[in-house]
Amino acid sequence: MRIVVTGASGNVGTALLRLLRHEPDWTVTGVVRRPPGRDREPYDRARWVACDLGGPVAPDVLAGVLDGVDAVVHLAWAIHPGRGDPPMRRTNVVGTRNLLRAAGEAGVPHLVAASSVAAYSPPPRWSRVTEGWRRDGVPHSAYSRGKAWLERELDEFEQRTPLTAIARVRPCAILQHDAAGQFAGWLLSTLLPGSAVGRPWLPLPLWPRLRAQVVHSADVAAALRLILARRAEGPFNLAAEPVLTAADLAAALGGPRLPVPRRAATALAWLTWRGGLQPVHPGWLALADQAALADTTRAREELGWQPAHSASDTLAEFAAGLRAGAGTGSAPLAPPPSGLPARLQAVPWGRPSHQSQA
Repeated sequence: MRIVVTGASGNVGTALLRLLRHEPDWTVTGVVRRPPGRDREPYDRARWVACDLGGPVAPDVLAGVLDGVDAVVHLAWAIHPGRGDPPMRRTNVVGTRNLLRAAGEAGVPHLVAASSVAAYSPPPRWSRVTEGWRRDGVPHSAYSRGKAWLERELDEFEQRTPLTAIARVRPCAILQHDAAGQFAGWLLSTLLPGSAVGRPWLPLPLWPRLRAQVVHSADVAAALRLILARRAEGPFNLAAEPVLTAADLAAALGGPRLPVPRRAATALAWLTWRGGLQPVHPGWLALADQAALADTTRAREELGWQPAHSASDTLAEFAAGLRAGAGTGSAPLAPPPSGLPARLQAVPWGRPSHQSQA
C-alpha cells in the first residue's frame, strides 16, 4: 500500500509513522512544510516532500505526489500557529482545498481526514454525542469553526467524487509524551519552564464545571491504521476513558487546583495573551468549556478499536513529558527552549505570541 500523509511530522503523524514501521509492505510519503532529518526514528523510513499546502506551487507538487497512491491521510492543520507562522486560514482552508482538488484529479481511492470533536455543536454538558450530532462548532473558537468548515468541505468533496472512499476521525485532545514540547509552546508562558508543572507553587486555575476527554496519539494512530487496512468509510469518534473533571486534571498534572470562575479565567487570559505573557487565547477556554463529549461506540464496534491507554495514564505521561522538556527530531515536536536567557528572548513583550483564536 502506498500512502501519502500530510502533516506527517506532527503529533499524530509521528505516532502513525511509528506504527507503520512494522508494515513492511506499506510505503509512506510525508508531505510537510519543514521535512525532518531522516537520521532519527520514526522519520527514517518515510519519503519526504517539502510542500506548503497553502502555497502557490502546492497544486503542482501535490499532483505529482498523489499520482497512483492508494490512500491519503490528511493530518496537516494549523492548530495554534505562532505569530510568525503562515496565516491560519492559508494553511487550513487554502491548503485543504488544494489537497482535495489534487486528490480528486488524481482519483485517489481512499481519503482519511483528521477532523475533531470540536466540530460538534455544544450538547448538554454531560451528554455524549454520536457521529450524527450537529456539526456547527463552538461559536467563540476559531479552531472549532475551522473543523466545522472542514466537515462541510468533506461533505461536498464526497458528493463530487463518489468513487473515493472517505473516512474522517473526530478525536478529542490528542496527547503523548513526545508532544510535550509543542504543547508547552501552546499552553505555557515562555517565562515558565515545563519543569515547573506539578510544583506546589504553581496553581492550576480551573473552573469547577470543567470536564475533558483525552486520547493517546498512539491510539489515534491505531485507529487510522485500522481504517486504512479496511478501507473504512464514514466518521469515527475517538476518545479514551474516563471523562476527566477539573479535580482529575489537577491530580494528573500534579499541581494544586485553584478554582476560578470561567469568566474570570477568560478575562485574565485575554489580558495576558494580548500582552504576550502567555499563549492561550480565550477562544481555547470557550472550546474547553463547551466541547462535546464523544461516544466512541462506532469505532469500537465497526473497527474493533480499543484504546490501549486510559485518559488518566495519557495525561500523566504527557505531564511527565512537560516536566522533561520532551520532543522529537521534527520541527513541530521540537523541545521547548531551555535556559532563562533563551526563554526571555522568546517573549514577544507587548504583543501576542500566537495568532488569534477569536
